[in-house]
Amino acid sequence: MILALLLAAAAPSLSPAEATMTRTVDAEYERSVALLKELVDQNSGTLNLPGVEAVGRTMRRELEALGFTVSWKPMARVKRAGHLIAVHRGAPGTKRLLLIGHLDTVFEADSPFQRFVRRGDEAEGPGAGDDKGGMVVMLAALRAMQAAGTLKAANIEIVLTGDEEDSGDPNAIARADLIAAGKRADAALDFEGLAVEDGRDMGSIARRSSNGWTLTTTGRTGHSSGIFSAPVGDGAAFELTRILQRFRQELPEPNLTFNVGLLAGGATAALDKDGVRATATGKSNIIPATAVARGDFRTLSEEQTARVRTRMAAIVAAHAPGTGATIVFEEGYPAMPPTPGNRALLDRLNAVNRDLALPQMAALDPLKRGAGDISFVAGDVDGLVGLGPSSRGDHAPGETVDLASMRRQAKRAAILMTRLSRERR
Repeated sequence: MILALLLAAAAPSLSPAEATMTRTVDAEYERSVALLKELVDQNSGTLNLPGVEAVGRTMRRELEALGFTVSWKPMARVKRAGHLIAVHRGAPGTKRLLLIGHLDTVFEADSPFQRFVRRGDEAEGPGAGDDKGGMVVMLAALRAMQAAGTLKAANIEIVLTGDEEDSGDPNAIARADLIAAGKRADAALDFEGLAVEDGRDMGSIARRSSNGWTLTTTGRTGHSSGIFSAPVGDGAAFELTRILQRFRQELPEPNLTFNVGLLAGGATAALDKDGVRATATGKSNIIPATAVARGDFRTLSEEQTARVRTRMAAIVAAHAPGTGATIVFEEGYPAMPPTPGNRALLDRLNAVNRDLALPQMAALDPLKRGAGDISFVAGDVDGLVGLGPSSRGDHAPGETVDLASMRRQAKRAAILMTRLSRERR
């Protein structure tokens, strides 16, 4: 008798509405794949503003059919296309959900990688996983809720940014609508890709920040025979590398990574206006007058970000005699720390996994997840990342999505959203 009770308690337990959702996701699988092809075949590189708007129109069509009120927020002020914002008003007094995704990809209009190619239950294409696959999962889950009758009472706001891969500047404008939505929400669900580790689906309750920096050093130029002498000093190039070496020796701590992505030095050295190309001139027998390096660092909390900035600035300030050194920090993505509230959301997702007879999802090491839009609301609302499909090779030609993973992700999302949306605030 006791064994029977234990087995009954451990058995999957879906309500009739939840069972309808799972059947709907399976029945509409090919429809979802066809929509993914439509989205992928429309280029929407961040700087292809008409392309981003076109993807936005497709998403508007799908969301309006589900009863959402949809608006487009232009972002010309930050030289980006804009954001799609969709609102579904449900029962008063129940939890409000914020769903996050993005319309753009890293593949611009001149990329040779442009088309959706299906191979069974996999497909490659620009943004097939990141994040057009995520948007398709979101829609599949919402359609399943509609079929089961659970969408009607749900309070849901969706923000699909048009510049997640290359945010407009400043973030105060580019992310104002997302931040405002986070303040209204009781839970945030991010539909970027599912993390898979050793064949197991993982839950993501944290994302690290992304912070840029540019280091510039100067020195007394002259004939190379005078290098290191008291009148001349070390020159700009040696001072740059000395400071970078101090970063390497003195900055390391848990959950922090830092990188030098670009550097140059010589009689002259400069970065282009976008900070992605460097030019330099000089000769082997001339002491460099200037050197420049650009990089990033990633942290797990805003407190860690502030601490690392302070340490980097102190190292730069202690430059060698006869040289100058300055560091400029660039606005980036904040951190999403692994809070108790985020862990509680993963517990709720794992309750869904149990009832779907799926394995439990452990929390992913945040070192294995990049920065993302949900971090802008992490200080205001509990969140969960990775509701999109599994994929590989993201951000590179050949990006490939596991189409079959869209099914289980849509089922998880539909049931989780239904359960959360029924709770009182």
